[in-house]
Amino acid sequence: MGIKRSSAVVFKPYDQDQISLLPPSLDELIAENHPVRIINKVINEIDTKPINRKYKGGGASSYHPRLLLKVLVYGYLNNVYSSRKLEEQTRVNIHFMWLTGMKTPDHHTINRFRGEKLSGILKEIFSQIVQLLVAEGIVNVKEAVFTDGTKIESAANRYTFVWGKAIKTSKDRIKSQLDALWKYAQGVAAEEMQDSSSSEFESLAPEKVKAAIRKIDEAISDKQDVPKKIKQKLSYAAKNWPQNLERYDEQEKLLAGRNSYSKTDQDATFMRMKEDHMLNGQLKPAYNLQISTQQQFILNYSLHQTSTDYGTLASHIESYQALYNQTPAAIVADAGYGSDQNYGLLEDKGIAAYIKYNTFDKEQKEGIKAFSNDSLHHNEAENYLVCPMGQQMAYIGDRQRVSASGYVQIISCYQARNCHGCPMAGVCHSAKGNRIAEVNHSLRKHKQVVKERLNSEQGIKYRKQRPVDVEPVFAHIKSNHGFKRFLLRGLSKVEVEVGLLSIAHNLRKWTA
Repeated sequence: MGIKRSSAVVFKPYDQDQISLLPPSLDELIAENHPVRIINKVINEIDTKPINRKYKGGGASSYHPRLLLKVLVYGYLNNVYSSRKLEEQTRVNIHFMWLTGMKTPDHHTINRFRGEKLSGILKEIFSQIVQLLVAEGIVNVKEAVFTDGTKIESAANRYTFVWGKAIKTSKDRIKSQLDALWKYAQGVAAEEMQDSSSSEFESLAPEKVKAAIRKIDEAISDKQDVPKKIKQKLSYAAKNWPQNLERYDEQEKLLAGRNSYSKTDQDATFMRMKEDHMLNGQLKPAYNLQISTQQQFILNYSLHQTSTDYGTLASHIESYQALYNQTPAAIVADAGYGSDQNYGLLEDKGIAAYIKYNTFDKEQKEGIKAFSNDSLHHNEAENYLVCPMGQQMAYIGDRQRVSASGYVQIISCYQARNCHGCPMAGVCHSAKGNRIAEVNHSLRKHKQVVKERLNSEQGIKYRKQRPVDVEPVFAHIKSNHGFKRFLLRGLSKVEVEVGLLSIAHNLRKWTA
């Protein structure tokens, strides 16, 4: 019978007070292929003159912009977005310590550099990094790009807001009540009001409204039996309406055509956010981020204050052209960008549009819907449509339709000669009388071209590639790296954050 022997556990010794002859170099502690080395190499190669010009000179010495840019880019690459946490990293993280040469800028310096020095010029730095990718043969700014958008919440308060509709309702109420007071004054003081007209306050200019209230008050001041309610209303109107109208005018200027803005970030617009996989959500102050990608690298980004995608394409392309002095060969995007305006814009710029229109997918499965306006044959030479029963529909004129962006569409109208007794009348149209069809011929032609292009071999390839090229970039930024809300406020500062996110994403992918 053997004897069981217990073996002692042996631990490796360590001594926190051990003194080394020479202190270790930080460079020796960082692996040769570590991403921080790529960050350092890339930022050392770019031209920082655009940032340098933001410094006035004189006074105390400043941290080098290259150093601070390295801190920010490496921080955004590692999901460290707060200036306080970045300051902490420069004191405790050997990678940040190596990048800064043991310098420790405080969070005020980091935040001022990010919000002020990089504002308006970071895109130049971004484009330089993209050009380095081009030089490596990783991307090509001349080829097709994949475009999409996402909404990112602003740092603004979610519950302090101004709505365009509320302003209009308030102004309409003031006009209605002022009109009622004016009519009352004309009724009880016709002689005093005979040379006055209510058209004086039609525009609701604060000074004219103030003058109108004064006129009403003077007209009825010496009249007997004026109801107390009228006097109270006039007193309230004189005290509040002019200053309220001045405030509404200022708010409308800030809205600049938008439907809303946040009081704590006036550049942010309230947008419906997709909060979960069921697309449930709520209205929050946010910005619409548009990007164009290739091989999941971001080649262009732009920030917008509108929630819809189709109105962002024109300025997004202008931004691309400003960065690289040329446009891409093609743009591939989903149906959110499909519009007559966008198709025409791309055609004028010589860019092939691989952009679906809103009924493209349904038409692929079911064909063009029977009896729809799109199904009606158009005789271009004689300009008439042919109804489903073969009857000619005569051209009766054009009308204009203006989009929210101000784009004017020409809608041609056609009317059938006699629908009475037609066996198809019930399913062809539901209106009384002869059917009237409205057609946007420009959009119709664009859709036909786009349909053929999307169903070509190249188009099918692009359609398959789009969801796996641009959409994962948003997933990486928002889900994998936790950036779902901006830290700064104001369009120019938020654009800096987007630039840092884009640079960090590209370098992260490059190092991978």
